[in-house]
Amino acid sequence: MKTDKIGVSKLAEPRTLLITVAIAASLVVLFFGFSKSILELVRRWSVEEEYSHGFLIPPIAAWLVWSRREAIVASLGRPSWIGPVLILVALAMRVVGELSALYILSQGAFILSLFGIALGLGGFPLLRVVFIPIVFLIFAIPMPYFIDAMLTWRLQLISSELGTFFIRLLGIPVYLEGNVIDLGVYKLQVVEACSGLRYMYPLLSLSFLAAYLFQAPLWQRAVVFLSAVPITILMNSLRIGLVGVMVNYFGPQDADGFLHMFEGWIIFMACALVLAAEVAVFARFSRKSFSEVFYPPKIVPSEIPAVPRTTFGHAPVFACLALLCAVAVAGSFVSSRQEIRPDRNSFASFPTAIAGWQGRASTLDKNTERYLGVTDYLLSDYVTAGGRQVNLYVAYYASQRSGFAPHSPSVCIPGNGWQIAYFERSHFTSDNGSISLPFNRVLITRGSERQLVYYWFEGRGQQIANEYVSKLYLLRDAILKNRTDGALVRLTTPIFPAESEGDADKRLQAFIQVSFPQLTGFLPAAPGAKIKPAMTPPSNGRPS
Repeated sequence: MKTDKIGVSKLAEPRTLLITVAIAASLVVLFFGFSKSILELVRRWSVEEEYSHGFLIPPIAAWLVWSRREAIVASLGRPSWIGPVLILVALAMRVVGELSALYILSQGAFILSLFGIALGLGGFPLLRVVFIPIVFLIFAIPMPYFIDAMLTWRLQLISSELGTFFIRLLGIPVYLEGNVIDLGVYKLQVVEACSGLRYMYPLLSLSFLAAYLFQAPLWQRAVVFLSAVPITILMNSLRIGLVGVMVNYFGPQDADGFLHMFEGWIIFMACALVLAAEVAVFARFSRKSFSEVFYPPKIVPSEIPAVPRTTFGHAPVFACLALLCAVAVAGSFVSSRQEIRPDRNSFASFPTAIAGWQGRASTLDKNTERYLGVTDYLLSDYVTAGGRQVNLYVAYYASQRSGFAPHSPSVCIPGNGWQIAYFERSHFTSDNGSISLPFNRVLITRGSERQLVYYWFEGRGQQIANEYVSKLYLLRDAILKNRTDGALVRLTTPIFPAESEGDADKRLQAFIQVSFPQLTGFLPAAPGAKIKPAMTPPSNGRPS
């Protein structure tokens, strides 16, 4: 049949074959180019329970694509040059992600490349059909570690407060200190595993899928999707409250068993049932049954405008393929680049006596050390002749490209019952002006106990108080200096009953004046700086 227009029903066989080959080649090159980022995804799915649902996301996305295969073929419109542009942006994200160890950038670039491929092959008609399956893949991408840590502690505190509220509703006396629920005869500590993140991330992906299958107004679907967060928090808090009630009535010996019985899949399934009940309630308001509003929608092919054959070029398709090859080459080149790691002194040689302060070194337990992923660290209590004490903790990371990075004390402090009573950013200048550094000043309390904490981040010769600014400097230095080494410096001192906060400030600042010059050779140095070897022999016997 002779025609000078191309519509949905007039796809020539040679073009269909070309599109199939282009899709196959693009996906092969895409997976090869992002292989390292994908392997990092699989590693985190394997070792972190909150992301173990990631193994299910790709098969579900593949099913969504397969279920609309006919619509995909029928929606192959004119290739769009926006596709290659998106892949070009993904190329930049891939390089920056590799250089800075922000794998979320590389993994986001993978998703962006899929959008680019869709636009480059079939334009916006094709993108509309595959949009949902591609977006669903976002739920397989883990959050950066520092965001995970921040969310974990925030959720621990929220779950502790709500869990305590549920216990009090039953008339049981209970006292809350940070994340420690004190029942008198027993203290429940809401640890990281009880934060609820292991339910929240999977439930968010499930609620997105439920919102997609829920045939209702957009606002109702949005409510179903967003409700995953409060549902998770409430169910996790209820679990913690039930454990407290069990301890009160049956004794602490039942706490662990009950806690473990009601975690994992049982809590997740309970959250899923609440989600289903929410859909059923919305359906009831519309005078419909659950099955009438909850089903896979029929995918209708996008309407393709008639396009003159002479303007239906394949250049965007081949441009996408060429740029994907560039992504693979650039990723391989950046990954093989040897990172610069300047020499520094080991903390094993850090002096135990500093201008009248006598130090006593200690070590982290193996689980904590493994969790923090430090290259080297210093943990020591320094005491004056008058018995006043300052705890010095320094965590050093030779590279942050492995995903490990300094943990902000403002996130980790609210544990073991400690609460942040006051937080501010300040600046310290020594008497002779040789030391000038910004720091975070944090007052923490636990019952009648008070402590003052100073901390800051060391980034390649620069002191930074703000953690997020520190990440920006890390990104800059990774690209321009090929360095990602960094450190955290934290000083803590108790505030004794007869003391004021000002007394504690003076003690910490006096210690900074004498200790900071000693730290210079142990911290990430500025480019070109010469490291003076430490002369004090090792005192704690701990290898760096």
